[in-house]
Amino acid sequence: MNVKRTRFLSWFVMIVLLFTMSLPAGALAKGPQQSNDEVAYGTEGMVATAHPAASEIGAEVLRKGGTAMDAAIAIQLALNVAEPMMSGIGGGGFMMVYDANEDDVSIIDSRERAPAGATPDMFLDENGNVIPFSERHISGDAVGVPGTLKGLMTAHEEWGTQPFNQLINPAIKLAQKGVEVNDVLADAIEDNQYELGRSAAKDVFMPNGEPLQEGELLVQEDLANTFKEIRKSGLDAFYGGEIGQALADTVQEFGGSMTSQDLANYELSIDEPVTGTYRGYEIVSMSPPSSGGLTVLQMLKMLEGFDFSEYDARSPEKYHLLAEAMHLAYADRNAYIGDTQFVDVPMEGMLNEEYLAERASLIEFGQANENVEPGDPWAYQDGAPEATVNEEDDREIGETTHFSVADKWGNHVSYTTTIEQVFGSGIMVPEYGFMLNNEITDFSAVPGGPNQVEPNKRPMSSMTPTMVFEDGEPFMTLGSPGGPTIITSVLQTLVNVIDYDMELKDAIEEPRIYSASYPQIRWEEGIPTDVRDTMEEWGHEWQSSPVEIGNVQAIKILEDGTYKGAADSSRAGTAVGLDKTAGKPLKK
Repeated sequence: MNVKRTRFLSWFVMIVLLFTMSLPAGALAKGPQQSNDEVAYGTEGMVATAHPAASEIGAEVLRKGGTAMDAAIAIQLALNVAEPMMSGIGGGGFMMVYDANEDDVSIIDSRERAPAGATPDMFLDENGNVIPFSERHISGDAVGVPGTLKGLMTAHEEWGTQPFNQLINPAIKLAQKGVEVNDVLADAIEDNQYELGRSAAKDVFMPNGEPLQEGELLVQEDLANTFKEIRKSGLDAFYGGEIGQALADTVQEFGGSMTSQDLANYELSIDEPVTGTYRGYEIVSMSPPSSGGLTVLQMLKMLEGFDFSEYDARSPEKYHLLAEAMHLAYADRNAYIGDTQFVDVPMEGMLNEEYLAERASLIEFGQANENVEPGDPWAYQDGAPEATVNEEDDREIGETTHFSVADKWGNHVSYTTTIEQVFGSGIMVPEYGFMLNNEITDFSAVPGGPNQVEPNKRPMSSMTPTMVFEDGEPFMTLGSPGGPTIITSVLQTLVNVIDYDMELKDAIEEPRIYSASYPQIRWEEGIPTDVRDTMEEWGHEWQSSPVEIGNVQAIKILEDGTYKGAADSSRAGTAVGLDKTAGKPLKK
């Protein structure tokens, strides 16, 4: 090799090393799938979703004059096609809406409900033992009455401006034309062959007995026809017509009790969020039956008494504080939160600053708390405590999807939507092409306690669509999938932005942890070995290998009123910014 080339290569390597060292913490944390499509700027609109097809469909609605709500409806329907393993009309979710004209935040709660035939002991065997999660989550009993479609149509009536029939068309075209199978979907099919092979799903995702591979085309004619029927007949087709009847029949074939009457009786609610403050910011998040908002707000308030600026973003002190706050908040979550239409949840006490200061005093540096118990928030508000129940939680961590949308008028939608596990119950409604949830397994399997199974009740959720306000103005919207890890993904993104002043993308990519109880910590790649060793000396335990946690999609409103969107690299996340749109603001 000649001298000039040797010098060139040496300089090239040095430049690459210097560039890499100069990147912000977290910039390379989640590996090679990161792309330029994951960050976008827009003067008049922004979309951030976990799939490029859905992001582009939402952006096109904005380009044609649609609002954030119009785009959100089109995105959710498109995700049913592009991410059928994560969400769809066979599931439910929580939609948070900021109406700029009214300067008000509302929640469309389309959480699934237990059918009339559900009973508190439905997940116990004849000996009174809990049926293993691997069995109970794929039975007909696991399927809750879906709310997603009713949620979309209710939101459209309240805030939509474009015809619903127009907003469903892109999803119909995508289902007919086909969507390319990406690595996330290919892996999901590969890992769930048994579950899918039990129903009509096998013909869609495993044609000729072989799972679809990355790069192949997923065509969903039955789903396209279902959407056409919804376009023609509206809600009646699903909640009282042929689709609903087929859904109920399918659930019964798999041992469940759901009837078409359960679908006809389904009711959603429009709720108020829970709110709190953190270092001068107003945090607006999900109220029960989701545990997300209360748990995030509890952790933030407990952490507010500690100065993160004293600790590096990847220090043992930071992760110790996070883990200890998680243990305390999750202990309260599991003891007190349920459907407020059925039980009293001590929300006032759980967010009382004196109570949370008392809880935070249990956090000590250099020593993990081995004996975390629920606190007594009832001592800080009127009322009597509900019964609690102790059970070994064998539930596997589920998956779902989240997206954030903003329009040129300053309206925002933050929407987390799900069918619970990957592919839900694994049951597809034959000839209609959509998967059914397994949300009833989000109830406690053991009777008693605020989250026991009851007819028409909503199971406790972890979904945490969140909005942040600064001086009364929108500052950021975000959310994540990931079952109970949703809460900690949102928490850590907020801490990274507010406490560490990270760029939005870096805040999302920074390695996260999840620890619902002492001592084990689930963790992402990028947390230094010496940090983990130090924390082990303090009493923590780390899972043997890193795993991805959550999939945050977020939008930040910049000082000049423009938008920055960022999508998580752990899926095919895509952010699309808009510069010129036309149309009308959200109607009320």
